[in-house]
Amino acid sequence: MNLPTEIFGEVIVVHTPEELGGEQVDQFQTCVLGMDRHNVVLDLDSTETLDSRGLTSLCDIQDKFREQGGDVKIAVTNSTNRKILEITRLDQQLEVFESVVDAVRSFR
Repeated sequence: MNLPTEIFGEVIVVHTPEELGGEQVDQFQTCVLGMDRHNVVLDLDSTETLDSRGLTSLCDIQDKFREQGGDVKIAVTNSTNRKILEITRLDQQLEVFESVVDAVRSFR
């Protein structure tokens, strides 16, 4: 899986795929965990389909990066995805930001 990324110093921003769930999850996790930085912002704005496997993968990715001394932050302005994170209460487990810029700044 090839995901668009941006690098801001020690932070890498990963723009998630349109569909984050089902069969894509394993490829997504492998791709993100293979990044050369351990501070990651996942930008969920382009994601139109987000199922339970996709949500679980966000937590798994966060756990793995934290074990390595890094962290994962979520950037989302998409109201549907924000609501999904709120309903599942993952917004309390994951750090969720209104913008990529705010998420990147939070690593400082």
